[in-house]
Amino acid sequence: MDKTERKISLARQFGVLFLLFALLTTIISGYVIYREMTETYHRECVNDLKKFTTHVTGLMQKDGNDVALLKAWFESHPDQLKVPVDFRSDMEVSRTAFLNYMRQHYGSDMPDGGVPFPQLDETAQRLYMTWRFEYWFSVLVDAAEEFHFSYVYFIYPTEGKEYTMTYMFDPSMMTTTDTDGSEILVFGDQAYEDPAEHAVMWRTWETGEDQNTVDSVDNEYGYNYTYCQPLIINGEKIGLLCADASVDRVTAETRTAVQHLSLISAGILLVGTVLLFANLQNGILRRIVRLEHEVVTYSETKDPQTAVTIRKKKGPNDELGSLADRFADMIGSLDVYMNDLQKVTAEKERIGAELSVATQIQADMLPRIFPAFPGRNEFDLFATMDPAKEVGGDFYDFFLIDPDHLAVVMADVSGKGVPAALFMVIAKTLIKNRAQMGVSPGEVLAYTNEQLCEGNDAELFVTVWMAIIEISTGRGIAVNAGHEHPVIRRKDGEYELVIYRHSPAVATLEGLRFREHEFQLNPGDSLFVYTDGVPEATNAENELFGNQRMLDAINEVRDQSPEARLRHIKETIDTFVGDAPQFDDITMLCMDYMGPDKEANDMLTVDAKVDNLDKVLAYVDEHLELIDCPMRKMMQIDVAVEELFVNIANYAYGPEGGTATIRVTTETDPKRVSVTLSDSGIPYNPLLKQDPDVTLPAEKRKIGGLGIYMVKQSMDDFTYEYSEGRNVTTITKILDE
Repeated sequence: MDKTERKISLARQFGVLFLLFALLTTIISGYVIYREMTETYHRECVNDLKKFTTHVTGLMQKDGNDVALLKAWFESHPDQLKVPVDFRSDMEVSRTAFLNYMRQHYGSDMPDGGVPFPQLDETAQRLYMTWRFEYWFSVLVDAAEEFHFSYVYFIYPTEGKEYTMTYMFDPSMMTTTDTDGSEILVFGDQAYEDPAEHAVMWRTWETGEDQNTVDSVDNEYGYNYTYCQPLIINGEKIGLLCADASVDRVTAETRTAVQHLSLISAGILLVGTVLLFANLQNGILRRIVRLEHEVVTYSETKDPQTAVTIRKKKGPNDELGSLADRFADMIGSLDVYMNDLQKVTAEKERIGAELSVATQIQADMLPRIFPAFPGRNEFDLFATMDPAKEVGGDFYDFFLIDPDHLAVVMADVSGKGVPAALFMVIAKTLIKNRAQMGVSPGEVLAYTNEQLCEGNDAELFVTVWMAIIEISTGRGIAVNAGHEHPVIRRKDGEYELVIYRHSPAVATLEGLRFREHEFQLNPGDSLFVYTDGVPEATNAENELFGNQRMLDAINEVRDQSPEARLRHIKETIDTFVGDAPQFDDITMLCMDYMGPDKEANDMLTVDAKVDNLDKVLAYVDEHLELIDCPMRKMMQIDVAVEELFVNIANYAYGPEGGTATIRVTTETDPKRVSVTLSDSGIPYNPLLKQDPDVTLPAEKRKIGGLGIYMVKQSMDDFTYEYSEGRNVTTITKILDE
């Protein structure tokens, strides 16, 4: 394809594009104008309806006793009311007839002039009611004409007929011929008002309150808005004043006006498009085609001289001329760019590999082995963390402070990526180390806050929810530093948010103190904590997942395991989000509390001091006597326990001291007893201690190791493990002879 053909092709494409633009602009502008005009009319229509009904209702309430009297008489004498079709001109005649009758028979102009209305004779009552009906008919019609409404009426529910209204004032009533040959209105028309079609009407009557909205009714009378206002006199609902406004007529007029405006806009756009396209073709397209030719030449030849040609043929120094210069500069620097690109690619691969390692390191810092405490039956928990980037700022943690206290932590560092991950490592370490010293959650976060504020030039902070739970009782102390509200499910109930006032986030200000909250977990209760990545997960329509969807998701599987609940919540989030990218880390922890384990409670915890040896041996002997342990084996067990406990008391802790926990368990087949001693002192594996050479004389043997050696020799099994920061040593003795 040569240059001329290419230019014509490009011109054709631009021409089609401009025509489509003009057409689309006309359609969109016409639609927008139509919508705006229609919506404006509808709003004005509803406001006018409300003004009308409010105005007329006010008039009726002002003469409230009169309207109530009219309704009562109308209900009891529907056949005696004779109102001519031309009630406006007849109203003064009816008034004069009534006043003359009153003067002649009662000496008074009005019923309240000394004679109550019920004491008037039937003629006086009929004359009065005819006059007042004509008066209120005139009021309704005049107001309707003033507000340009097609239909106004006063109705009330028909007694004994469900969803049926009696029309008391209705200018469109049917007519009949009276005995004197005059044409009069027929009163008392009753009509079934479908509650589905007239929901606002019936709600207005039932509540006795203005609903500030309309019924949209499309029937054989056309498309209308119906607005109803309750008439309440002396606290009693009398009826509804309603007005209809026709929508079809104004909608048609609006459509015609929009069509005229659209035609004018289309003409203007078409003329502008032709002029713009002609200028574009003559002054721009030709230069674009020439530049495109030179670029294609360079892509095929990779000849740097092409840059010189482009500059010679660039034309005026306008935007296209600048574009030609940029193409020329780009050709000149492309080789350098490619070399740099290779270097950058290699560097990105290196960084990617390092981030992968960092991700693994971060994951390894979080407890990931479940069940986390296989030997504990009092509770069960599971936790997950899905970072938004290779490494994230969220973290969770859980650990035993001592055999009867469990710490649970859920936190979210501000920011994402490597800086947040580094801040997370420091915060997690500070929280755990301080908590293991046995202080309260508030003290833990106060200490962590002071340490993190020091040198925090990046101004990062971390929101934290932390609790320390007494396993034997379920009593918990929690502190919430700007974090999401926890969720608790009571036994056989549903998960619910526990909302209370937060403390500030950690590392926001030095000297902060954090408010503590007590809570109670009973057997069968469950706890769920999370970061803001859960409720703030966002789909492609920028809609948040929200707390309610989160609660619905976990309640759907509330009877399943903690792991199954977290997996279901994540799957629900993924389904909600769809293909939208994950903007925040999603971290969750769920814990079931089953209550104290009787076997777990059967243990002894004492200060790791030699003075407590007698207490330890008494505890062990008490259990041995219950199973009729032979005296010789009881002494062997006592000697072994003494050796192990004294070692803990003398070497496990520094000057600050610590505790030791002893548990005795028994088994049958074969009958045997096990004694477990655990402490949170420095890690020490007694099994790694080299056995002494007992064949040597005592004076030639090295000091130490003989006690552990005696334990090994006297016991049938001797094991050690370091688990969750504790030394756990177990000795077992078979009691069957």
